[in-house]
Amino acid sequence: MEEKATAEAAIWTKETVPKVMKIVSSRLPQRDLITLLLVSPSIHHAILSHPSLWLVLDFHEMSNAGDRLVSALSLPRYRNVKHINLEFAQDIEDKQLETVKSKCGDSLLDLEILNLNGCQRISDKGIEVVTNTCPKLKVFSIYWNVRVTDVGITHLVKNCRSVVDLNLSGCKNITDKSLHLVADNYQELESLNITRCIKVTDSGLQRICLNCSSLQSLNLYALSTLTDEAYKKISLLPHLKFLDLCGGQNLTDDGLSCIAMCNNLVSLNLTWCVRVTDVGVIAIAQGCRSLTFLSLFGILGVSDKCLEVLSSFCSNTLTTLDVNGCTNIKNRSRDQLLKLFPNLMCFKVHS
Repeated sequence: MEEKATAEAAIWTKETVPKVMKIVSSRLPQRDLITLLLVSPSIHHAILSHPSLWLVLDFHEMSNAGDRLVSALSLPRYRNVKHINLEFAQDIEDKQLETVKSKCGDSLLDLEILNLNGCQRISDKGIEVVTNTCPKLKVFSIYWNVRVTDVGITHLVKNCRSVVDLNLSGCKNITDKSLHLVADNYQELESLNITRCIKVTDSGLQRICLNCSSLQSLNLYALSTLTDEAYKKISLLPHLKFLDLCGGQNLTDDGLSCIAMCNNLVSLNLTWCVRVTDVGVIAIAQGCRSLTFLSLFGILGVSDKCLEVLSSFCSNTLTTLDVNGCTNIKNRSRDQLLKLFPNLMCFKVHS
């Protein structure tokens, strides 16, 4: 009996544990996954035998993230890591990225996603160091970093030739030079966020629109200096689905009518685009018949007329419509809007 129990335990350890661990561990946060390594030798071996479980390093908002990163990348199981998240890891500095490069740079050769959002201590030097070690990088995000300049973006495009998703939101020292570099080197770019990049002008956006025809998402939030000269070029982006123009105070109906040629748009934010009128919104309704999200928040130049046309072309698709603050739209109650757009689920996207 004892021998039978021992044999069954051996089978359980050899066959069942690995199967169970493969299912369970793939759904666990990284911290819990690491804890499981300590449970037993069999579980330790079972988890380490699945390389797909060790493709992500998530240190977002953690203290000592730099030291943790170096320690993790020194372990064999992270040799092929593809995704590193250091978002708001406040202690990350250039010198730690230099340590990563010198001690375990080979572990980043397969890296595809790097999130440095909110890492305020990273400068152009840090970008140079880290991008020099990850030639396969596809997604790079460095939200709200005021130390990064065009020099850092120069290093990025030189070292990483396959980027398709780029978030430079809040990088206030980025200029048109960076956008020219991006446009000339990332012609397969699919997503670009340049929210509050206040030094960007029409020239930068125009180059992007001319060269990056694969763009599906473009965020131009709070870029008040852009004009119709650039907005009209957005019509050159046939695959565009997401467009945020919030705060585009120079956008007119002429520019919006050109944007209406992007007939694959599903999300359009026109909040505080104060020069827009019914004419521009009607053009959008007629050209973009797959819209699910539309914000007209704060636009005084639109009326019930544009809602009627929107209803004619987009009533079956719109699920979010914000017309709060549009004082010339009289029929703005929930029930009135539902008569025009029966699939609406969200009526307010701004607090």
